[in-house]
Amino acid sequence: MRFDLSDDERAIIQSLLPANRKGPRRVDDRRVLNGIFYILHTGAPWRDLPERYRARTTVYNRYARWARRGV
Repeated sequence: MRFDLSDDERAIIQSLLPANRKGPRRVDDRRVLNGIFYILHTGAPWRDLPERYRARTTVYNRYARWARRGV
């Protein structure tokens, strides 16, 4: 899709993302990042995030958590 990361782009930023933490298995970072980029690029509200990017609460929560940590 238009806002999705290519394999090369993902390889560049993968090392900047936090490693897996304790708890339940994480949702695929790539889909979550693509969802975050979609929202940031389009300016759409979180509730309008297309389903292909996973649940909007998952994407928003990861965005908010990473923002607090300065990721």
